Amino acid sequence: MKVSNNATFNQLYSRHVKHLKLKGLQPKTVSAYARAIRRLGGCFEYEVESLSQDQLLDYFSTRLELSSWSTVKLDLYGVKFFYLHVLKRDWVDIPVIRPPKRKRIPDIITAHEAQCLFMSTRKLSYRVLFFTLYSLGLRLGEGLNLTVADICSSSMRIHVRDAKGNKDRLVPLPQNTLRVLRQFWRIHQHHSLLFPNRKRGLKKAYLADTPLDKGGVQCAMAAVVKSMGLKKRSAVTP
Repeated sequence: MKVSNNATFNQLYSRHVKHLKLKGLQPKTVSAYARAIRRLGGCFEYEVESLSQDQLLDYFSTRLELSSWSTVKLDLYGVKFFYLHVLKRDWVDIPVIRPPKRKRIPDIITAHEAQCLFMSTRKLSYRVLFFTLYSLGLRLGEGLNLTVADICSSSMRIHVRDAKGNKDRLVPLPQNTLRVLRQFWRIHQHHSLLFPNRKRGLKKAYLADTPLDKGGVQCAMAAVVKSMGLKKRSAVTP
């Protein structure tokens, strides 16, 4: 992937991505660490191989003012990986102090509110997804990535893969949820995905190669909650 007109940077960036993949890091981590170097390069006109400690300190200080701590932390780890494995240079840790953690108890919607939310969702794909997430207690990413093979009707369980902490788990499958999923699958009949994207429309969803877009789902949820006048925080957990 060419990201600049600087040939040296392109070579270093390509080597960085190769090292990330060879280390067996998760795809999301590879993407985040690669993005960190692109950001760093963009800030220093892609001359990243000879930055001083003070330059890096100023860079991350500015980043912390513009972005969340978690984003800056990923950038810091990505740059550290780049220095250690690509540039083969010693790394002096840059102190990025985590702000005090606030604990917030999520709002719990009642069964009646949940039913109203489902019925207020016009698009069938989103309605079935919201019902599935609620009835199984899944995070958004877990629900979107479900496949036909993850459903076991004989044991009435669902195999959730690559959940939080890169761990799999088994979730009890209610009879009503199984019935809804079967009815929905008969409409799109995708060979593997339970929630294929609708870029070609629902009738041609069987041609999709990716699930529903996460951002689109979150926007749909926000719109439905707003239309209901529901005051509780009902954001879908990533």
